[in-house]
Amino acid sequence: MNVTVADDEVAAPVEFDGWVAARAPSLLRFAYLMTGSREAAEDALQTALAKTYEHWSRVSVMHDRDAYVRRLIVNAHISWWRRFARRESPVDEVRGSSALADDPGISVPGADAVWRLCQSLPPKQRAAVVLRFFEDLTYPEIAELLRCPESTVRSQVHRALATLREMIESQEARDV
Repeated sequence: MNVTVADDEVAAPVEFDGWVAARAPSLLRFAYLMTGSREAAEDALQTALAKTYEHWSRVSVMHDRDAYVRRLIVNAHISWWRRFARRESPVDEVRGSSALADDPGISVPGADAVWRLCQSLPPKQRAAVVLRFFEDLTYPEIAELLRCPESTVRSQVHRALATLREMIESQEARDV
């Protein structure tokens, strides 16, 4: 049986090492935004790239290789926080959260404060917010990446924004 693939789904194959060299900074930034820590981001990216390498003959001809790897990063992080939730207790303050400020692509005023607020969101809400506002993906793209209905993604983003608004308003009220 012959399987045909639409022209827009297939791209010219590329070498794995060259592709990783070109895309790793962006993918690491995405992983950092998803995980909230440099170490967890590096672990998630390494896991994703190892799986990508295993299937490179298929992945190398994909039109959107980044989407495939982002999905693997999300899966790696979800697996981690599921294991984490079962065996470890969270701490009040995250140490070493200045990695966001070290990234020249993200160094904007208030980035640290915004990131601290985002870190307080539940993992699913944080994933939806990161994908929507940091990665600039559409709701259908996020739904596909997270393998959930688009309405769930919209709900997660809506709840996250409402939570962030409440936190900012309460912080502003304390500062006055």
